Amino acid sequence: MSIGAVGGSMRRRRRNSFIMLWAGLLLIVGIVWVYGKLSGGSDPNGSGGGTPEPSLAPPVEQQPAAVAEKEEMIGIWVPFMALTTADKTEEAFKQNFDNIVRISREHGVNTLFVHVRPYCDALYRSSYYPWSHILTDTQGQDPGYDPLQYMVETAHENGMQIHAWINPLRVKTAATPAELSADNPYSEMKGEYPYYFMEYEGAVYLNPAYPHVRTLIANGAVEIVKNYDVDGVHFDDYFYPTQEGTVDAEAYERYTQTTEVPVPLQMWREANINALVSEVYEKIKRQNGSVLFGISPSGNIGNNYKIGADVKTWCAIDGYVDYICPQLYYSYDSETLSYTDALSQWLELPRHDNLDMIIGLALYKAGTDVDEGTWLVSSDIIKRQIEQAREVDCAGVILYSSEYLEREETAKEVENAMAVILPNREEE
Repeated sequence: MSIGAVGGSMRRRRRNSFIMLWAGLLLIVGIVWVYGKLSGGSDPNGSGGGTPEPSLAPPVEQQPAAVAEKEEMIGIWVPFMALTTADKTEEAFKQNFDNIVRISREHGVNTLFVHVRPYCDALYRSSYYPWSHILTDTQGQDPGYDPLQYMVETAHENGMQIHAWINPLRVKTAATPAELSADNPYSEMKGEYPYYFMEYEGAVYLNPAYPHVRTLIANGAVEIVKNYDVDGVHFDDYFYPTQEGTVDAEAYERYTQTTEVPVPLQMWREANINALVSEVYEKIKRQNGSVLFGISPSGNIGNNYKIGADVKTWCAIDGYVDYICPQLYYSYDSETLSYTDALSQWLELPRHDNLDMIIGLALYKAGTDVDEGTWLVSSDIIKRQIEQAREVDCAGVILYSSEYLEREETAKEVENAMAVILPNREEE
């Protein structure tokens, strides 16, 4: 069945699915409400319960995002790796970013998603997080300038929007950063509040089961909105690092001991992440109702639930996100999940009226032999994926990443994609 045909019958299925989803959510909210009433403890530092009080219901008082006349989004992710320079100077950083902006503009990009908090650290002046190690090679060291301020000004001067991309939970991987600064939240709180963190395979993550942790993340997002003229705040697809129960066993045990009807671990984790997402959304809107908040989850809907990302709720109920951008990093012939099937599955989800659907595309796979060589079948895969996203009235696409706009292996795909991104571009 074509995407167009899928779209024709989708509205009826959405209405039925929406009713079923609401019935299920009401049951879960009731369970979590009981748990919240019974937990009632407080953190040793007075910052929230030792057991969490997550809620699946979004904040009551919301300000709708101020939406101007929309143009199609052509976005590009700018990961922290692309912002890293060999020479750790202000001049090198600015020259590198200027080049990213120039190349992106030449390829029709109108929105940058720039990685500003990759490791519980910051590429901006923060009251909550240390300076990122990618600026000076040493986490916590002041680079002597404000990278985000420069990136915001440069993007806007070039007629582009900019969203601050945050990895909400990751403190470090097994190897990166090599050393955490004394003012990193982990360094400051690990000794007294070890349960605020999850450790897995040598990596460290913030534990969203605790109100203090969720508020730390939310306040960090609001700080960006307050101090910088960003157009949006953006979460990527990293939430719980594993399905294993060992990483947050203490938090879950505290929860089960304070409620008569504990929900299963997976449902509890989803509630924790929902509480985080709704708090971030609420605080951003209170600070500036025109700033967008969105999340880019895995393109495989089932995989999201394994890490606590309740994408169905975010899509169906207002008060979580302004846009959702599933990473549909699949070729048409992928054996595991094809682009067409993944797109159809996302389009079938119930969506609230204010939600924009944006599609994340895997430019980085173009022209390579990944996914059983299915990206080598043709050189117009990205082009056709953009066209399909337009056929079903998606708000736009985001390409991963800026590093692949001018690569030899992606050159043919990029050239063909330009025919639909910039159809009137004069040939050089």
